[in-house]
Amino acid sequence: MHLTLEFGGGLELLCDSVKIHNVDIQIPKSQQEKKFTMQDLLSWVKTNLIKERPEMFMKGDSVRPGVLVLVNDCDWELYGNLDATLEDKDVVVFISTLHGGLVATLILTFEAVEFCTSLSSLIILLCQCP
Repeated sequence: MHLTLEFGGGLELLCDSVKIHNVDIQIPKSQQEKKFTMQDLLSWVKTNLIKERPEMFMKGDSVRPGVLVLVNDCDWELYGNLDATLEDKDVVVFISTLHGGLVATLILTFEAVEFCTSLSSLIILLCQCP
């Protein structure tokens, strides 16, 4: 089964900073009669794509609260969340709606360094005044 998986809102950092993954998932013959669901996909993503800190993406068997999931541009809640059936060539998007954590820390740290650099330049400039 070929799927396009997209990660945004900072979740791409958990997947080696790659936002779009075109994946071919081999479904075992023993499961081919069964439909491939979002629960199956999340398990596959956790095992095959998430390179670090899987707890930032998943909580238990589902995504963490604050992760928006779209299947073919529709909220997965309309399809049944974990029970949503996926088909060949579907597009699944995961977007973190939470602002904080590692990404925010890196941005704030960068802004703080810029501010401190500007502040120290200002102090040096003021000290040179008569």
